[in-house]
Amino acid sequence: MQTLFRSEQGGHEQVVLCQDRRSGLKAVIAIHSTALGPALGGTRFHAYADHSLPEEAATLDALNLARGMSYKNAMAGLEHGGGKAVIIGDPDVLKSEELLLAYGRFISSLGGRYVTACDVGTYVQDMDVVARECRWTTGRSPENGGAGDSSVLTSFGVFQGMRASAQRLWGAPTLRGRTVGVAGVGKVGRLLVDLLIEDGAEVVVTDVRGESVDRVRASHPQVTVAASTEALIRTEGLDVYAPCALGGALDDATVPVLTAKAVCGAANNQLAHPGVEKDLADRGILYAPDYVVNAGGVIQVADELNGFDFARAKEKATKIYDTTLEIFERAAGDGVPPAVAADRIAEQRMAAARG
Repeated sequence: MQTLFRSEQGGHEQVVLCQDRRSGLKAVIAIHSTALGPALGGTRFHAYADHSLPEEAATLDALNLARGMSYKNAMAGLEHGGGKAVIIGDPDVLKSEELLLAYGRFISSLGGRYVTACDVGTYVQDMDVVARECRWTTGRSPENGGAGDSSVLTSFGVFQGMRASAQRLWGAPTLRGRTVGVAGVGKVGRLLVDLLIEDGAEVVVTDVRGESVDRVRASHPQVTVAASTEALIRTEGLDVYAPCALGGALDDATVPVLTAKAVCGAANNQLAHPGVEKDLADRGILYAPDYVVNAGGVIQVADELNGFDFARAKEKATKIYDTTLEIFERAAGDGVPPAVAADRIAEQRMAAARG
């Protein structure tokens, strides 16, 4: 496999390409940094069917996601660096016990430099299988000593970031009476909708999967459904836009037509390229950095490594509110977008750990 490593994706400590012909496993494990401790990040299982070179697309995805995990873990105050893995293929077709066990053996061969968990396309039950071959696995089921679904605290953390955004914009930490658009109502987005409705927000949702929208509507019939993400971001009166699907949600096409006054969502790598954060700031749109507000899940799985205590993990995830406010204040003081302010704080913490 030949992969183009771009300069903006550099600085990684290690990239491992994995293949097990018997099970059909092809995977990429990227370790960005271990300055703060063993790299921690989930395993994505994705086909990249829309790319002519899926192996290259997966590698670039893993590199970007691993770097994001370094910054996320640093901002969350965890003693972990950043890593990420991608298993290439359609999980509905390729996923098997044999493949997951083979994958676990590859992680184990790294000797603890990388600790894995769930991500898009992988679930708690998958981590239980991986753990049979690898003790550096978290995000496991409660019956196997794990914390269970990390979506619970991921959505809770995003909600805390959204409360901080509301405080910054409107002077009160609540979404009551505000209109929030949620793009992607799968594992995390659906739980975020629950929190928003409970807080008194008006919610508009969209998802490429009709069944996901149907589940939300079954619980909350008052929710409005947009025909597409393109329609959602143009919704009149939208106060907050929450991208909760895959990355790259904020790009040169979406930012100019975005009606929301703030962006705060669960998706990783929401900024499609450098410079989008400035475009948002120039339009007066407050951006809550994705890796800060969606850190609840990694806080949960990191806590599991020490014997999971939900109350302890939730208390730490609650601090995402304070961290987000700190970033907004730092950004205003330095005259930079919040994404730049967050990067600076994370980089300072990693540099201090390196000594």
